[in-house]
Amino acid sequence: MGLKKYMRCCYAILSASLFINKEVAAWHSACLKKLTLIALLFGGCQVCMAQNMALNVQWNNHIMGSKSTATLQVVGNPMLRKGAAMHDGSLSALKDLNADFVRYVPWFPYPKLAVAELEPPTNKKTSWDFSLIDPMTIDFLEATKGHSTIMNFSTIPQWMFKTVHPILYPADPNEVGWGYGGGTQLRDTTMKELTDYYVRLISWYTKGGFTDELGQYHKSGYHYEFPYWEVLNEPDLEHNFTPELYTKVYDAMIIAIHKVSPKTKFVGLALAYEKPHWFEYFLNPKNHKPGIPLDWISYHCYANANNKQKFDAYEYTLFDKADNFLNTVSYIENIRKRLSPNTKTDIDELGTFVNETMRGQPITQEYWNLSAAVYAYFFIELTKQGIDVIGESQLVGFPSQFPDVSMINYTNSKPNARFWILKLIKDNIKAGDTLVQTGINSNGDGDLHAQGFLSGGSKKMLVINKRNKSIMLKLPAGFAGAKISTVDAASGDNAAIVSTIKVDSIEMKPFAVSLIVIDK
Repeated sequence: MGLKKYMRCCYAILSASLFINKEVAAWHSACLKKLTLIALLFGGCQVCMAQNMALNVQWNNHIMGSKSTATLQVVGNPMLRKGAAMHDGSLSALKDLNADFVRYVPWFPYPKLAVAELEPPTNKKTSWDFSLIDPMTIDFLEATKGHSTIMNFSTIPQWMFKTVHPILYPADPNEVGWGYGGGTQLRDTTMKELTDYYVRLISWYTKGGFTDELGQYHKSGYHYEFPYWEVLNEPDLEHNFTPELYTKVYDAMIIAIHKVSPKTKFVGLALAYEKPHWFEYFLNPKNHKPGIPLDWISYHCYANANNKQKFDAYEYTLFDKADNFLNTVSYIENIRKRLSPNTKTDIDELGTFVNETMRGQPITQEYWNLSAAVYAYFFIELTKQGIDVIGESQLVGFPSQFPDVSMINYTNSKPNARFWILKLIKDNIKAGDTLVQTGINSNGDGDLHAQGFLSGGSKKMLVINKRNKSIMLKLPAGFAGAKISTVDAASGDNAAIVSTIKVDSIEMKPFAVSLIVIDK
């Protein structure tokens, strides 16, 4: 019997004795005081033991090879416009990251920054205009030059949908227009109007220009390559599409885009919510036209705090919701492997949200470190599930535009902890590395999380503190002299702090993420 159970029994027996007679009352009181003292001492020992955790790694026990690449998404918004406060720092950080599979999404809340034809064409004129869209897009393409990108001009011109009244958009390109994304039925059910729009848009950036609806040629001079194109964004949310309608749109888009960009591969779904019936329908080749490729699928997860929840509880809620998502990923992966095993997966929006009350206040350093730790946790566990691309969301956020998912500090335009964790992982752990058997021996409740990798002749260990407290981690033999890079409150908006391990234990400060490298 464990000590806790034994003490509970003692308490029960002593309490029951009160009902036998009054003579045992004094004896009961004395014993109860002693047991209480023992309980306090035992509780203190529990705390001590929880803080003394030991890393267990078996470098020769290979679990699996990694297919995963760490990356991010860039959402177009006013802070990425030239002259904006966050522009220079954000683009510099993006360029220095040197990431592959970076997702670029001009998005509907800023129609003038996302839609190239805001008015329907008439028999006299068209409204094609890239003057506000090009500067951000070209900045992005130049910052990621030499690396693969996933382009997603997700916003369909509003006039292509049936609505009772025309949907207006702000005259000021910096003013948010949340109502622009409405409409559920396309006015042209043949989808030619839709696909022609995207063919012209892609031709603007890849073919040097295009001919519009009236036969007029618009010259851009751009000849970029689009290796990947993602078809729409969160269609289950933004336009309430059904999987059947989305699949028809996807097929039509692929057929049309392939004519002007035959080497492009396609990413489908980009779902806001992990709805199994969407995957069951979309991944079944029988539901597509012959020859339609199912190259990639994508979907999203934001581990959010509950309404009015205090920050003290975030460390549990956010990781619990991450675990729930990971269970769903396992289910979706089974569907994918059964219906379309050659299709790859890009989970291209991973982030965390604070509650509405906290979002209206300055966001603390503790939150940024917690959010960074959640991404590191996602990376380890999604790598174990064989996910191909693991994308953090998003480069730039600011008050009124999801400040809690920003990877750039909107008060000083420096990369924050979320960015530095991504860079630490991206620079050190790559597809092709080998995962090894790793564990934490402790009496804690999963407070620390770790995973060892064999990478390019080096042994690497990623360690995460999931809790808002410092925890000592005892290291096994062989770690002396290893380099350790840590992102925590002390690193702030700076790169990981690098030091050398000289003793057999390390202190993992609140929400710290450390990468240990043992070279040959």
